[in-house]
Amino acid sequence: MFEAKPQVEYNPHSPSLGATTSVDEDKSSRHEIDPATQYLRDHPEWADYDHLEAKRVRQKIDWRIMPLMVITNTIGAVDAMVSIFYLGWLVAEYPANAILQKFPVGKTVGITVFGWGAVVMCLAAAQNAAGLLVLRFLLGVLEAPSYPAFTIINTMWYKKAEQPLRMALTLAGFASLVAGVVSYGIGNLHNSIAPWKLLFLVMGAFQLLWGLVLYIWLPDSPLKDSFLSGREKYIALDRVRENMVGIENKELKWYQVREAFTDYKTYLLVLFVLSIHVPTGGVVAFGAQIVSGLGFGTLETTLLNIPTGATLTLSSFMVAVPQLWFKNKRCLAMGLCCLVPVVCCSLLQHLPRENKVGRLLAYYFFYFFWGPYATAISLPMGNVSGHTKKLTVNASVFVAYCAANMIGPQVFFIHEAPNYPTGYNTLLGFEVAAICCIAAYAMGCFVENKQRDRREGINVSVGADEQFGDLTDYEKRGFRYLY
Repeated sequence: MFEAKPQVEYNPHSPSLGATTSVDEDKSSRHEIDPATQYLRDHPEWADYDHLEAKRVRQKIDWRIMPLMVITNTIGAVDAMVSIFYLGWLVAEYPANAILQKFPVGKTVGITVFGWGAVVMCLAAAQNAAGLLVLRFLLGVLEAPSYPAFTIINTMWYKKAEQPLRMALTLAGFASLVAGVVSYGIGNLHNSIAPWKLLFLVMGAFQLLWGLVLYIWLPDSPLKDSFLSGREKYIALDRVRENMVGIENKELKWYQVREAFTDYKTYLLVLFVLSIHVPTGGVVAFGAQIVSGLGFGTLETTLLNIPTGATLTLSSFMVAVPQLWFKNKRCLAMGLCCLVPVVCCSLLQHLPRENKVGRLLAYYFFYFFWGPYATAISLPMGNVSGHTKKLTVNASVFVAYCAANMIGPQVFFIHEAPNYPTGYNTLLGFEVAAICCIAAYAMGCFVENKQRDRREGINVSVGADEQFGDLTDYEKRGFRYLY
């Protein structure tokens, strides 16, 4: 029940870090070694550390990395509400991942966030619908690198068991809380600037400043940070050796792109993310209409939408936290979480309109659809090796996320208000499809692990080249999938 030791045998404190098997040597002839391997080889004098020192390093990483990612996601999500935004994101997603591979991650995120701020402030000056649409599209293009960057950063700094909780915290629903409070406060101001323009100016100015903060303070990798000592860098790298997915590689490798698109797990994960996020585009876009349809005024509707952020956060943590102690229960937790919006879909359709409290609670708990998301996008971090392959799978997952946000609003029809039967039935179908996809994904990973155990043995001894090398999960003998 509790998480077992890794199936791959290696001694992280052994001076034989540079030792390789014949298989390692054959692969190394085709694939250069991750820079982390060389750093560990160069500093064997730091290999003698204990778990308490490793814990202190992890806490130091948390205090530096996590606030930067959480705030970045929060300020980026408050203005992502229209389909044209997601179209820009979708179009730019694959190029954005290529940019993240070629250029420093921290600097790239800082520059793009600065760009967000400039575009958001320009929204306040838009004179017509065409101008707004162009700016929203451009905003989507600029936000395309953000989520893939979060996954790359998590892979660099955290163990597989630690990643779901960090992603859940990063992607928590703080944006709903912030947007609701800020919108309510600005809506009650009385000045010559229209409230919606003032909102864009305030948020855009903060994003400009935050982009500069990220450019200076967000590290590009454990090898290029300034807040860890040399010994702490060694520990940070050695901690994540067991992930067997490497740190970074700047070369685009087309064979890894082909492998990503011929791996059935890629498509199951893409379909799962698509299925759980059609509700994002639907319920989030029509959330104000759904709540106002219960008989509440404009400002009351704004306030009553604030708790949705708490539901998003709660559901994410309920799925992610158990992964710290239980091995291979991720897909089970995600599938169970998907059952909650299935029930809420039925309640929203069939509860009497007079039952405002019941319908409002069903609306709140429907936001459990977000719960599996953070864990779902942590699966490519733990289950995909090879830097190009990982970025390709990541890009495909976020393309599905964008497509879902574009599909969602199209199934809610104004003339069906306030019950929206077509919308809720469509969301119900997608949630059921999500459960089927994640069940198939888990079964596939389970079967592949068993096949590898029979072929390679349960305890596979591998060298550092395989642990950090830019090889795919199919190429690594000791690799086992999480589910």
